[in-house]
Amino acid sequence: MNQIIECVPNISEGRDKEVIDAIATAISSVGNVSLLHVDTGIATNRTVYTFAGLPESVCEAAFQMTRRACELIDMRRHKGTHPRQGVVDVLPLVPVSGITLEECAELARQLAQRIADELGIPSYAYEAAAFKPERRNLAVCRAGEYEALSGKLYTPELRPDFMPADFPDDGTVPETIQRSGISVIGARKYLIAVNFNLDTKDVRVAKEIAADVRESGRGPGRPGVLKSAKAIGWYIEEYGIAQVSMNLTDIDITPLHRAYEEVKRSAQRHGVRVNGTEIIGLIPQRVLTEAGPDMVKAMNLNDLRPFNSKEKVIEELIG
Repeated sequence: MNQIIECVPNISEGRDKEVIDAIATAISSVGNVSLLHVDTGIATNRTVYTFAGLPESVCEAAFQMTRRACELIDMRRHKGTHPRQGVVDVLPLVPVSGITLEECAELARQLAQRIADELGIPSYAYEAAAFKPERRNLAVCRAGEYEALSGKLYTPELRPDFMPADFPDDGTVPETIQRSGISVIGARKYLIAVNFNLDTKDVRVAKEIAADVRESGRGPGRPGVLKSAKAIGWYIEEYGIAQVSMNLTDIDITPLHRAYEEVKRSAQRHGVRVNGTEIIGLIPQRVLTEAGPDMVKAMNLNDLRPFNSKEKVIEELIG
């Protein structure tokens, strides 16, 4: 089995199409890498790129992307609604097939070291790549955002894990870092975003089901049944239905088909049905393989729009 990893960097620019396209070109210039998706946000002034391929190639593409992005974007001028502290604000490597999370974490650390050495950009190691337990949390690494740049660089307990070798000790911040800010680089498990479509418009029912199944449940002492699952209930006017919207943050613990079964079970207790499943974004092939053909059929992935594996399954997209 070929080793395949995915990279999902968040870049602090979502308004300048020429810049967004130039960064995409830098990613696509590396062989054995497929740029799968580009998602821009005007209000957040942020773009999420999704690309995948062989590990060495993906890391090279991430490096070239970082180089190009930091040539084109100046954090001193950045404004947006989303928390941020760097041009390449967050850069996670995600195992897809044939490679472990621990191997991705080591690749992330190597990438962060190269970016510090060759581009002069500091970074925190987060999630599975973190050196400190508290830095597994992205919010901890990004506390204070870009505006806290100088203090974080010169406060020992806040200093990033990877620093340029020639960083001064006189209290000044080199212009390179003023432009780039600080990156957060690491490795995390594959996250699946999914909506379960209910045969009701009643958002209160959707919220009750979400509380039944999500790990946090209804608060302390009242957990839900699904570990590593976050869920809310909402009403989607476009479709005229209520949905249970869920993020599965560890599909080794809670795979998609298990989440479907529990939402279906809770829905029945509340007197409604799950009519279908809407997968948001991309998924690895194992999600469907582990579910099996009968469960895939039961989940009804075509409920709201046609589900085409050639457009939704990473391995098929990258050939």
